[in-house]
Order: sequence, then structure tokens, then C-alpha cells
Amino acid sequence: MVTIIIPTYNEADNISKIEEVLSNIKGNFEVIFSDGFSTDDTFDLIKYPKIRESKFRANQMNRAAKYAKGDYLFFLHADSIIGPDCINIINSSKLAAGCFKMSFTPNNLKLKIIAYYSNKRVRKRNIAFGDQGIFIKKDLFEKIGGYKSIPLMEDYQLSLDLIESGNPIKQISYPIYTSSRKLLGKEFITGYRMKKLQKKYREGYDIEKIAEIYKKI
Repeated sequence: MVTIIIPTYNEADNISKIEEVLSNIKGNFEVIFSDGFSTDDTFDLIKYPKIRESKFRANQMNRAAKYAKGDYLFFLHADSIIGPDCINIINSSKLAAGCFKMSFTPNNLKLKIIAYYSNKRVRKRNIAFGDQGIFIKKDLFEKIGGYKSIPLMEDYQLSLDLIESGNPIKQISYPIYTSSRKLLGKEFITGYRMKKLQKKYREGYDIEKIAEIYKKI
């Protein structure tokens, strides 16, 4: 079985959309929403099993993982769209850790370029981010200590931890569509700024300060 874990914070506008996506998924799975004490109606709107966890998104996902019954944990963003065969594909992949091939919606040429290089990053460097739909065997997730309790870059650090463990993330050529709501109109400049923040993180710059810079972006 696969446990789909969906972290949320003020996602009231997306709850009905992601639940429609979930209703079309085939296979043996369960769903756990983990809400970061949203200040809108997000928590009340969720119809699936749900919990609350304060602080960082990493903590939200870690807490949900403790309740998970699945052999795989599949971390899915609330504004992402995944096809109905994703669960069967995860199970048949036999991968220790993986992700899907990401595109944006709505899309444009700049976003297609960004998605191309994002997918290439996974193939060449085994670094994946949450909007690519990361999945991992639960026992491996527990072995590496789950997500690090940090305010940002938790997916980046998870990818590094998996590489160090000898189980790098591999990409499956099955589409996942992530919302471009945070990028439209500022596609390349946002991507450039994020790369600078990733470089700061690799160099050991204070993650709290990185998170503050990210908020301004």
C-alpha cells in the first residue's frame, strides 16, 4: 500500500481540486492531510483523514509519516495534479525512492524551460523538489531520519540524505502537474533567486536567514 501525504497551509482554494484528483486515483492507498494550522478554512474543508502540526512543512510531513500504514510514502503538494495510475506505477517501480516528471499548469515557454531543467536535475544529480511528487519506502525514510526539521530546503536535504544512503531519487517518466501560481510573470528571476538560495544552503549559510529571504521572493 501507498500512503499519500499532503501538507497544507492556507490551501482552501485548492482542497476541492486535490480531493477530485484523489478520487480518480486507482490502486491500494490511503491519504493523510497534515495541516500547519491554517488561518483560513483549509482544515475544515478536508474530507480525508487529517492531522495538525505546527512549525515547518518538514514537521508536517514527518508527523503524518508516523501514522502511515503504507509501504511507500508519497508526498504530494495540494496544488499538484497526478494521474490515476500513479499508485500502481509507484508499486511496480520497485524503487527505494523516486519522483515523477514535472510540468507546470498553466504553462508557457519560460515555464517549459524551467521544467526541462528541473527534470534534468533529477536525472543528472538526483535532486528532487516537492512539486515533482517524491515517493520513498517508509523503512528507508525512517532509516535516514525523515525530513530534517528546517524551515526551507527540506526536499533538497532529503535528496542529499538519500544520495548519501546509497538510494538516490530516480525519476519516472509519468507526468505530474504543479501549479505555476507563484511563478507566472516572474519565471526566470524567481528561478535565478532560488538557485542562489540553494547555493547559500550548500555553503552552510544560516537556514533561518535563507527562509527569511525566500519569504520576500
